[in-house]
Amino acid sequence: MACKVLVVCGSPVVASANLLRRLAGECDHVVAVDRGLDALLGAGLGCDVYVGDADTVSDAGRALVDAATDFEVERHDPYKDYTDLALALDSILRRWPGAEVVATCATGGRPDMALSVLGLLAGYEHAPVWIAEDKVVARILRAGETWTIESAEGKTFSIIAIAPNTEVSEHGLEWELDHASLGLLADTGISNVVRSTATIQVHAGTAIAYLYK
Repeated sequence: MACKVLVVCGSPVVASANLLRRLAGECDHVVAVDRGLDALLGAGLGCDVYVGDADTVSDAGRALVDAATDFEVERHDPYKDYTDLALALDSILRRWPGAEVVATCATGGRPDMALSVLGLLAGYEHAPVWIAEDKVVARILRAGETWTIESAEGKTFSIIAIAPNTEVSEHGLEWELDHASLGLLADTGISNVVRSTATIQVHAGTAIAYLYK
């Protein structure tokens, strides 16, 4: 059975300690991506693997990386062609093939980096990919994948196509779709409302679906 890996990214806007503890408890392994190590330390948590160039981690975090005995370190030269998250996803594929990924501390900070994070997570096609933050949980849905949402009546839901020729069906929402074509990054699926158990299915392309808490 495939495992679930928590990836704590290096965004300067970090998840709360409570969320980090909950996510770590639900996952089989924890990977810290550069400054993500500081977020884990702030929540009283450790990691199984650290991946990064240590250019944004704190001095205390860097000292732990330098002397690591309780976790594995994949340290990279800052002058590299790939982001730390790209290298972390490669590490997950090598260590735990087919692992489900839950990313946090991933959406704040620079908008260019946020888009890059989304692109990298969308490119991880080996298992379900989630983004969990304090105010929102999101899932990247590819062709043939479905997300069933329960016990979320009244909550805001949005879906955005992140690939051309994306086709989506939605049921259990205020405004439903049936094999509807969504334009790339178009606003057709923004700010819907969950009315009952909701089923979101992507028939073609790729979309990211957001449920606000």
